[in-house]
Amino acid sequence: MAVPTPRPLAVEVRGLRRNYSTGFLGRPREVLHGLELEIGRGEFIGLVGPNGSGKSTLLRLLAGVDEVEQGSIRVFGHAPDSQAARRATGFCPEDSPFPSDLAARDVLALLGSLHGLGGAELERRANELLVRVGLAESARTKLGAYSRGMLRRFGIAASLLHQPELVLLDEPTAGLDAPGYAAIDGLLDEVRARGATLVVSSHLLGELHQRCDRIVVLVEGRIVASGSSEELVRTLGASARLELAVEGLDANGLAELRRVAEQRGGRVVAVQPSQAVLVELYRRAATGKTPGETP
Repeated sequence: MAVPTPRPLAVEVRGLRRNYSTGFLGRPREVLHGLELEIGRGEFIGLVGPNGSGKSTLLRLLAGVDEVEQGSIRVFGHAPDSQAARRATGFCPEDSPFPSDLAARDVLALLGSLHGLGGAELERRANELLVRVGLAESARTKLGAYSRGMLRRFGIAASLLHQPELVLLDEPTAGLDAPGYAAIDGLLDEVRARGATLVVSSHLLGELHQRCDRIVVLVEGRIVASGSSEELVRTLGASARLELAVEGLDANGLAELRRVAEQRGGRVVAVQPSQAVLVELYRRAATGKTPGETP
């Protein structure tokens, strides 16, 4: 059987360590412990871990926002704080970094100029993204008047303005409102379709990560697992909790399914609406369509 050809690397992390000073005496605390990570060009990576595991720190280092002190990072062969890497990277941090007294359109104009965009191309791209994330009517509104959900939508749009080859999204669904859910899937599909590399972090293994090529699990600053969702389930062993999606059963059918599971040594721990269904209902609410209408 032919061995698949490895993808060229978009990101290469070697021996990465990061310390922060904490407490009254400013004692150093190591947040990342010698991380080793390779991300191929065009990969969709889900970076998963509990709060405080180092996900945001890693993304800030990849984006060149924080300085690499120990170890090394290469983004398309360049240091992350180099001009080449910055122009190739789009970063949406968890908290909005933009001045609150500037309007959305003004921020996009500034960002575009920093990435070498201008004129009609910048205007076209900015208008298109503002429409896609549902902020066209708020383009002249100062960001200080935006809700948290609006800021998340704007942050995602801003990170995609220059069509970067590496897109880093830190907790993109945190605080996201209904219009944001309606827009984010389409934008991410477009990022993938043009062959860009995508890294999405979350403390939850949610709907987005079902579409990842690979999931990287980060716990207390260390990578404890990496692989597809199916591979990760296999490594957990037979005792792992699995989810079974079922539709079309009435109460009697569900009761029978529960009995079969128990006869085979299993245990049904929860029966609840599918998260995908809830998200779809949320999207329909955002677009004003009822569940029976054709999207």
